Amino acid sequence: MSDEQAPPRRGIRRVLDAYSGEHAVYGLVLVTALIAVGWEDETDLEVLIFVVGTVLVFWLAHIYAAVVASRASRPVKPLGTAVAEGVRHSSGMVVAMLVPAVLLLLGATGVVEEYTAYFLALGSGVVLLAVIGYANAARNGSPLGWRILGTLATTALGLLVVGLSILVH
Repeated sequence: MSDEQAPPRRGIRRVLDAYSGEHAVYGLVLVTALIAVGWEDETDLEVLIFVVGTVLVFWLAHIYAAVVASRASRPVKPLGTAVAEGVRHSSGMVVAMLVPAVLLLLGATGVVEEYTAYFLALGSGVVLLAVIGYANAARNGSPLGWRILGTLATTALGLLVVGLSILVH
């Protein structure tokens, strides 16, 4: 393997790591549920603004919670360090909305028909959850059967949580 091939592999690993964290999984469930509840009377642009705004508010809340919680540890971290760690730890929430947001933007700008873009955005959350299940099993060295089971379990649990989120909205 040449040195030229190594950086893309590290880049792919970073993307997988960003999507595999707890905040990214939470973000995917949140984004998928927000898209699902926002579609009936909204345009793709309105759903996009709703999703981006809501995710950013939740992201800031997670950063705030991390900073507040860091004040209880001894020795107390400098405020800038606590904020930076909160941003880094919860950044998966922002990463999670990128694919669905781009798909909604395609509908909002007329590149794709709005309903097509909406359903692609909605489906992308489910597909990404399935990919996370498979990728995590593969990274753990699981055999193919366990990878498939991990994919199915992650997808099913994700759909269940998304469904419950829709019900409460």
